[in-house]
Amino acid sequence: MVLPQEKLQYTPEQYLELERAALERHEYIDGHIYAMAGESLSHSRICVNLSGEMRDQLRGRSCEALSPNMKVKTQASGLFSYPDLSVVCGEPVFHDKRKDVLLNAQVIFEVLSPSTENYDRGAKFIRYRAYLDSLTDYVLVAQDRPFIEHYARQDNGRWLLTTVQGLDSVLSLPNIGCELRLSDVYERVKFPPQDEDDL
Repeated sequence: MVLPQEKLQYTPEQYLELERAALERHEYIDGHIYAMAGESLSHSRICVNLSGEMRDQLRGRSCEALSPNMKVKTQASGLFSYPDLSVVCGEPVFHDKRKDVLLNAQVIFEVLSPSTENYDRGAKFIRYRAYLDSLTDYVLVAQDRPFIEHYARQDNGRWLLTTVQGLDSVLSLPNIGCELRLSDVYERVKFPPQDEDDL
């Protein structure tokens, strides 16, 4: 889980002023600032692999992949976050003229870590579902095994969960016309031994 930077409460404007001058990244939720933990080698490799695959597949199209340094704000929900990868389609819409806080992400990828998994599945996804109207796909990528969870918003507003596992599997993202082979997503990643109960 991300750890609180301070116990004080900050306005979004105060957060952005501090964050834009900070050397490290922090997320913001409900007035509190949380320092982001460092990433493992596996986490880093997966993020780079995802970025490369999405960039290649979206080249020349109306959608583009944005790095984990782009903040995403959910309107009226008190959340500024740094997804591991986001995709925006059409013209990006920003919070202000600095153009470092995206308001219309369509796809968000999070690579799960033991310290952030509950947050990514819980409070963060709740905010994304309720307050990020542009979001059509939320993708959670395990780093300890080849396993991806894909939540896709349906026409009725509900979210459909699809899981893919194994290096021979392919994740389909029809909303942006992309497919990700898990063998590409997990290239160079070494997995820890798995207990039979975890499989």
